[in-house]
Amino acid sequence: MQLNDKDIKNIIEEVVKRYLSSSENSEIKDTPVNTARAEERVGNKLELIEEGEAKKGTRSDEVIIAVAPAFGKFQTETITHIPHADVLKEIMAGIEEEGLVPRVIRVLRTSDVSILANDGAKLSGSGIGIGIQSKGTAVIHQKDLFPLTNLELFPQAPLIQREHYRMIGKNAAKYAKGESPKPVPQMNDQMARPKYQSIAALLHIKETEHVKVNAKPVQLKVVFK
Repeated sequence: MQLNDKDIKNIIEEVVKRYLSSSENSEIKDTPVNTARAEERVGNKLELIEEGEAKKGTRSDEVIIAVAPAFGKFQTETITHIPHADVLKEIMAGIEEEGLVPRVIRVLRTSDVSILANDGAKLSGSGIGIGIQSKGTAVIHQKDLFPLTNLELFPQAPLIQREHYRMIGKNAAKYAKGESPKPVPQMNDQMARPKYQSIAALLHIKETEHVKVNAKPVQLKVVFK
């Protein structure tokens, strides 16, 4: 049987719906990954207000956080149910702890995390940017690097916890100050990839549905509720 685009979309939506409603089942609880409990997510809301086209920054003390097309809008939590509000809070706090200023933009032309980060870096006054996909994958990038190279890559979203996002912010700020920080330590779980691979692919497809190839990046005002 040959499936058309509508059939595939319906299948994806059903699988994602079942996945998101199963965050409290035993399979998820048994994983070593630290997932957020439902009660911890209550009231943890985020509003990203669009303020027009994002322009190139002039401040050398800023680090741009470039979020993906669906981040905080069509998807609101990572693959392990960390609210996007928490993700941004931690990254921004890490940058601020180093004495620098975070600026948040939305990149619409792609859902590729490396290109997100590179686009952010090119608009950043310091030349450093962080890219973050809705599922939680992240990259620290520098403006003069090729898009598919980077300063630090965090490809396994299921293994990224809140404290890692803060460290990502801190390291990005350190690069912006001309320092050479130790890479953010990453967890190792051989079961994470097979366990989450299918849902990661589905979430990425959902993200990519909101890509607008020729769209300009958008400046965002972040409001935590």
